[in-house]
Amino acid sequence: MIDINRVDFNKHNGLIPACIQDIQNLHVLMIGFMNKQALETTIQTGKVTFWSRTKNRLWIKGETSGNYLELLDISLDCDNDSLLLSVRPLGPTCHTGQNTCFGDHKPNSLYILNKLTNTIEDRFNNAKPESYISELFAQGIKRIAQKVGEEGLEVAIAAVCGEQNELRNEIADLFFHLLILMQSCKIKPVEIVNILKNRMK
Repeated sequence: MIDINRVDFNKHNGLIPACIQDIQNLHVLMIGFMNKQALETTIQTGKVTFWSRTKNRLWIKGETSGNYLELLDISLDCDNDSLLLSVRPLGPTCHTGQNTCFGDHKPNSLYILNKLTNTIEDRFNNAKPESYISELFAQGIKRIAQKVGEEGLEVAIAAVCGEQNELRNEIADLFFHLLILMQSCKIKPVEIVNILKNRMK
């Protein structure tokens, strides 16, 4: 989070723009305005709260619809006079029913990855009889690790044989089973990303 004392509320008569971004797919959901009280309330409650210029009061996004914006992180820009809020939307953000106030977007690769990760986590916590993922979790970590080993070998064989389409499919299988292994071991993708960041030298 940020140090509220660093935020410059004086440039725009006590209000600063707040850009709201979906943590899962990085789509910009909406733009709102906050005063100091709205920012403090947002941090304290974990629900994005704005200052409504039309209602002249604090306004919790979703207070009517139930489609709250769950706060995950806040960043302050270089001039200390605008905010970027990373959130998890609990339903469509726009009053029109669309996911964003700028119109719905096609899912990007990051969204697909997060969607798959969330599905795997859900199958881990709520087993479904017809689910291959739930079946693997039920068989335990040894079976999951075995599948990762098998898929890794198949990736290597496809690469050596030069079968590009087969290689793509085998890499997808390996990646898929790695995500299942990570969930089983309580490892989040962001932890791996943070390790990879240190290897960009």
